[in-house]
Amino acid sequence: MTTNKNGTISIEISDFLLNCFVRSPSWQLSFSLPLSLLFLLAIGANGVLLITIWLEASLHEPMYYLLSILSLLDIVLCLTVIPKVLTIFWFDLKSINFYACFIQMYIMNCFLAMESCTFMVMAYDRYVAICHPLRYPSIITEQFVAKAAIFILARNAISSVPIPILSSRLHYCGGNVIENCICANMSVSKLSCDDVTINRLYQFAAGWTILGSDLIFIFLSYSLILRAVLRLKAEGAMAKALSTCGSHFILILFFSTILLVFVLTHVAKKKVSPDVPVLLNVLHHVIPAALNPIVYGVRTQEIKQGIQRLLNKDASEDNCRSAFLN
Repeated sequence: MTTNKNGTISIEISDFLLNCFVRSPSWQLSFSLPLSLLFLLAIGANGVLLITIWLEASLHEPMYYLLSILSLLDIVLCLTVIPKVLTIFWFDLKSINFYACFIQMYIMNCFLAMESCTFMVMAYDRYVAICHPLRYPSIITEQFVAKAAIFILARNAISSVPIPILSSRLHYCGGNVIENCICANMSVSKLSCDDVTINRLYQFAAGWTILGSDLIFIFLSYSLILRAVLRLKAEGAMAKALSTCGSHFILILFFSTILLVFVLTHVAKKKVSPDVPVLLNVLHHVIPAALNPIVYGVRTQEIKQGIQRLLNKDASEDNCRSAFLN
């Protein structure tokens, strides 16, 4: 037990309690099954996509390397958030270690920003492919992907560090019940007896600067792509170009739509139940992750063919083993 500079007594907290749906506790049981199915789908589909790109030599191209980065980010985000949420729903294990909470906070902020940055790089990849097709092989190279990966990691790993540090340095006045399923920055910070203005300002400034600049760049890239596509006069060229960009655009739509709805519910928090933003926050970590590989698997012919070749290869190996044993 310590006394902070304001004279308020603060108690050393060793763990927090995650209280998911304060006003709608019945949501936990009804939401647990679809959430677990989405989680299994996200991990399984992204795992299949990563294995396919790794084993298929025909998919060893910059565009698919970027997709691999996105799948890896999705898997990490799901594993960071969803298993803990499910243990709360199923076993009522609400406790989370003090330091584990801030580690989760860092990973969520860092990897969501990394996803946004990856979408920005993917948008640039499509811009070069459509608007400068002859220069594409010389611009979008494996070296470009390596530099992009370093940029994605460095920018977001560094910019996300202050968020958990600022929150962990606050004095907590005995209350340790977080009204959320996850260790979101502001949900944790509001338990403090200190002034959290700096936390709020940094979260707001970093979020809108990083995510906002990424979305502006993505919008600009697709505006230029659309302008170039509308100028195409060759038969079938427009449809092919739009099909090439369609998967990327759908993925970005999934990511940004849920994020936008989450922000809007926070703005209009007096008009909606406080449990709605909590639900949206959880869904934002699993729905895009579950749908991203499916969209690419359905819309990208090369990936579909790669998965089919792997399945046929496994089937032929099984037949050879059976024939040998017989």
